[in-house]
Amino acid sequence: MPFKIIRNDITKVRADAIVNAANSSLLGGGGVDGAIHRAAGPRLLAECRQLGGCETGDAKITGGYDMPCRYIIHTVGPIWQGGGHGEPEQLYSCYKTSLRLAEEYGCESIAFPLISAGVYGYPKDKALDIALSAIKDHLDEHDIDVTLVVFDKQAVVLSRELTDDVRSYIDDNYAEKNAVPRSEAFMGKRSARFDRKFSMSMPTADIAEDTCLCEAAVPDLSKLDESFSEALLRMIDERGLTDPQVYKKANIDRRLFSKIRSDKEYRPSKATAVAFAIALELDMDETESLLGKAGYTLSNSIKADVIIKYFIERADYDIYTINETLFSFDQALIGC
Repeated sequence: MPFKIIRNDITKVRADAIVNAANSSLLGGGGVDGAIHRAAGPRLLAECRQLGGCETGDAKITGGYDMPCRYIIHTVGPIWQGGGHGEPEQLYSCYKTSLRLAEEYGCESIAFPLISAGVYGYPKDKALDIALSAIKDHLDEHDIDVTLVVFDKQAVVLSRELTDDVRSYIDDNYAEKNAVPRSEAFMGKRSARFDRKFSMSMPTADIAEDTCLCEAAVPDLSKLDESFSEALLRMIDERGLTDPQVYKKANIDRRLFSKIRSDKEYRPSKATAVAFAIALELDMDETESLLGKAGYTLSNSIKADVIIKYFIERADYDIYTINETLFSFDQALIGC
């Protein structure tokens, strides 16, 4: 799961490294900074006293202490002053420097808050754009699991135009009367591992769980002329793409892709199958054909499927924008 957005308390997220949106003294403060210091315990403050502070846009690393992580990376985001005082470059540097530091210390996973979007006043939509840009740039060249942790849905702010357009499309196409009930959203049993890989963390009780990307009735795959794996690899070759280009664009872990490549009978989750269709930039017919190899379809009875259709019909294949939109509409992400 190279990148995902979850709604949670960052002090409770398990990762090799947790990023702290610190102030320049590194001695604790309010918001995320204060919460991390409280969760890590007094030994964190003792180590931070030895670091001599930190410049805006830079990052320093300490032990995780009482937190569920090996390391805490402290980065100092810019205070918003209108955007004309180097704030975008400094904020981008916070993410890139933190990511480089995590890899230098051998971390395979890292979790970020939305830096500078709290008391530092950085507009949330602009802060999110820079976060996604920096993370995407890094993941194009490196393999590390990145989680963006937001406390509430309001932290992810789509443009008004996109929000209204998607909502209008949903209103026109979502067959709500025939929507799949939450209790039946997934056919049959699921493993705990599948739940972890597929669903977003939404701790609040009023958020719908597993409300999207339900599995269609599964046909007898042995009767299909071509398996999903065979079809996927054929399409990659036909388009002259490399494996890394495809699994990175699909937001798929390299190890999962290796399983799919090595096992022609491998049956992916629907989230994974859809992500590959997006990565290959398939049109609607091609998407349905590829999904059908794994026994899935896109349905107007499933809100997430309708959102996926919206982007495919517009030939918009940026999986970061798609996942940002799914998250904003309380739907599970694809790929991750």
